[in-house]
Amino acid sequence: MAKDYYAALGVARNATDANIKKAYRKRALKYHPDRNPGNEKWATEKFKEINEAYAVLGDKQKRQQYDQFGTVGNAGDIFGSQATRTTFDDLMRDFGSAGLGSDFLGNIFGGLFGGKGSSSMRSGRGTRSSRGMRFTTGPGGGINFGDLFGQARPPREKSIRYELAISRGEAARGTVKRLIRNKKRLEVRIPSGVTTGSIVRLRGARQITDGSQGDILVKILVKSS
Repeated sequence: MAKDYYAALGVARNATDANIKKAYRKRALKYHPDRNPGNEKWATEKFKEINEAYAVLGDKQKRQQYDQFGTVGNAGDIFGSQATRTTFDDLMRDFGSAGLGSDFLGNIFGGLFGGKGSSSMRSGRGTRSSRGMRFTTGPGGGINFGDLFGQARPPREKSIRYELAISRGEAARGTVKRLIRNKKRLEVRIPSGVTTGSIVRLRGARQITDGSQGDILVKILVKSS
């Protein structure tokens, strides 16, 4: 069953980007383990859930894919786009101002925080992890969290092409066809009035079928009889 990321953040499907961001930050503070004594494991799992939800809904391209296909293949994490990374920077400052620790993030992001449970970061201060690395955040410089997780160049997008034959009647009135790639099923909505050579672009569909960036381009062939 597909995950309901909107429900995870407690927002409507037509929520604005600003409302989604606000909901994520509010729930992140709510489910911080320090605020759930005796239920730390449950709170950490809830934080994982809202992190995944915001990684998708906070990224415009992933949200578009999710709304269209009901899934995005590999959801990734909040370091996958500049917008969601920036929100995470802000969230760290929220943790610091509320006196909340960040050690639990090692259980969620693993090696990015120097290994499970090894990080002891607090916003606005400099601390050292068990690996001896010093992290600083907040005003006055220091290392930005976006820098910590790298500014990797996005993978080169590559489109895949298919040909699809339809009848004259289908071309005239429009139709919906199914395309199966790597055992993943996609719907191809063909508008009315297409002719041979028309291209229907499934934007971002390779993220669903291949787990990589790129569109699927469907070339329409209208049968002569």
